[in-house]
Amino acid sequence: MSVNIDRRVVTPGNDEFVEQAWQLKEEINREEDVLKQRRDFFTDAYRRSTVHCYVLDGDLIGFAAVRRDGYILFLAVSPEFRGEGIGKRLVARVADDHQTITCHARTSNENALQFYEHLGFEIKRRIDNYYEDGGDAYYLKLGSGDGITDRLSDLMGR
Repeated sequence: MSVNIDRRVVTPGNDEFVEQAWQLKEEINREEDVLKQRRDFFTDAYRRSTVHCYVLDGDLIGFAAVRRDGYILFLAVSPEFRGEGIGKRLVARVADDHQTITCHARTSNENALQFYEHLGFEIKRRIDNYYEDGGDAYYLKLGSGDGITDRLSDLMGR
């Protein structure tokens, strides 16, 4: 990863990078037909979350918005920076603060499901009609009983 990439944390109630996060989410939505949240839902959830960000020369290239309980509301990495470990580093950063990490992923989002499975997340259940557009979701979990710290440390080569 480039030395020019900065890691930042946006605390709840802060709007820093919210517009860039929205634009990144929308880019991914257009290209992959995922991350379909409405703008008001997205910005409200972003503002209530702790958001871990990777920034290159002032531009947001990846982020994870996380609730206090370790639930990842949004995880996005710019397509041109995928495969460089940014997503893994974002999840590892969340794991530094939480014993258990959970999230939902569309059943049709093969990229996300493969990514989470690679990190050791387990599908706990399927939820039909979870999303506003009627899309189904899997509820995924990675917890301390699953060796979260060891698993992510191995993946990150720490």
